Amino acid sequence: MTTQTGQPAILRYTAFSGSPEGGNPAGVVLDADGLSDAEMLRIAAEVGYSETAFLTPPPAEPVPAVPPGRAFTIRYFSPLAEVVFCGHATVATAVALGERLGPGELLFRSPAGPIPVTVAERDGVLRATLTSVEPHSRPVAAADLAEALAALGWSAGELDPAIPPRIAFAGNDHLVLAAATRERLADLDYDTGRLKDHMLRLGLTTLQLVWREPAGEPEAGSPPSRAVFHVRDPFPVGGVVEDPATGAAAAAFGGYARELGLVAPDATLTLHQGEDMGRPGVLTVALRSGDPRVHVSGTAARIR
Repeated sequence: MTTQTGQPAILRYTAFSGSPEGGNPAGVVLDADGLSDAEMLRIAAEVGYSETAFLTPPPAEPVPAVPPGRAFTIRYFSPLAEVVFCGHATVATAVALGERLGPGELLFRSPAGPIPVTVAERDGVLRATLTSVEPHSRPVAAADLAEALAALGWSAGELDPAIPPRIAFAGNDHLVLAAATRERLADLDYDTGRLKDHMLRLGLTTLQLVWREPAGEPEAGSPPSRAVFHVRDPFPVGGVVEDPATGAAAAAFGGYARELGLVAPDATLTLHQGEDMGRPGVLTVALRSGDPRVHVSGTAARIR
């Protein structure tokens, strides 16, 4: 799809919200065939959202997992650089395709690996569920944690000891830091340059800052099958102070939460993000016993 000038059409959707005023905006280019890396980066910078997704035809080999015409190669660019994986732009792109191709299965071949997506319609609303690559997490060195906290202006005593700091992965790396109070999470005013430099050194895409809502005691001490979190994601390495809704970090966090036994192997996590920015969104993270991957769901709305 191109404009009359021959340039690719740039769609704008917001992901993880049914309203254009909520969620995380993403650019979507459904026909990026022929665009160079420099052109994709230029378009992403002009759009100005945290990411823009670019679709091209899939590789020549057969794609048995989905019907013909529903497999694509996808790449993601922030205003500053290419990003290996972006969850909210994946959801936005899937809903945009669902409006054109109808609900059903999609497959995106991304730099992080294959990303299956299911688009389903309920009560006239399309909802996309992406399946991440297999997640894992690792400890963060004490010096690296101390530098991250210093850049944020947080103290170690303001962290929730029940949710330990770790670097979580589900396509790219995110440093998980849990605030002990909702007030600490809400008061985000960090040293942008210092945090950006530190994240670049560690290869981090975002910081996943979380606060867990209190819940009743789990039965017989078992981890809960449902949990609600409020999250914020600084993204200075992408040229954005804060990401309003971050599907990649949600996937990484879901894998981390299961790995550390914070939730049951079969669990649903509800993540509220963007509230403190005035762009509320909801991300649903599903963990399934026997499936090491993470499933992240949300709606999307056309902006214009």
